[in-house]
Amino acid sequence: MTTGTELSALADDRALLGRTSTAERVADILRTRIADGYFPPGTRLSEDSIGGALGVSRNTLREAFRLLTHERLLVHRLNRGVFVRMLAVEDVADIYRVRRLVECGVLRGLGEPPFPLAGLEAAVAAGERSAAAGEWKGVSTANIHFHGELVALGGSPRTDELMRSVLAELRLVFHVVDDPGRLHTPYLARNGQILAALRAGDAAGAEELLVAYLHDSREELVEAYEGRIGEQDE
Repeated sequence: MTTGTELSALADDRALLGRTSTAERVADILRTRIADGYFPPGTRLSEDSIGGALGVSRNTLREAFRLLTHERLLVHRLNRGVFVRMLAVEDVADIYRVRRLVECGVLRGLGEPPFPLAGLEAAVAAGERSAAAGEWKGVSTANIHFHGELVALGGSPRTDELMRSVLAELRLVFHVVDDPGRLHTPYLARNGQILAALRAGDAAGAEELLVAYLHDSREELVEAYEGRIGEQDE
């Protein structure tokens, strides 16, 4: 169930709705809160509590839930309610198949350098700062931003939207794994290597690095996630 602390934080988001409250904007808020871990996988979302915190009608909230269910972030269980989705191990493997198709495809189609790398540079710097401070959630967030910015190099709003959905699902997995420092820190240097290749105008080299990166990340995350799911089932 949703806790009082979570609802208090959610109530602070009411101002984001402005005068033109819509289900899409409610969904944006909830999507962000889910991605940030305020509502971990398996959490039941109360219509009354969340609707009251945001000051929106039951119908608006149900439409927002429907949108997020379509994005595979929520799941409706008959006679039980709406829950933040707990992904299966097979879902994790599928997410990485999509990531390879999209991210590597973007690098393959970049065209001629120089490339606009400010977003990637900011993400790498943010990850390094968070790691130095021991803020592992910040490392995870910076890593997600790095890959979002990489896809943004393709200049396609549709691909950006697809990647946002994929990365939001991926964060559901990260919230279950209990050692984010071990999981994310080794990839900071690899983000930097991909960035260095792109700075040098070597998109093919960056793609080669990314293929190895995604393979290793998938193997490590699947193993860690499978272990955690197994513990919860015991």
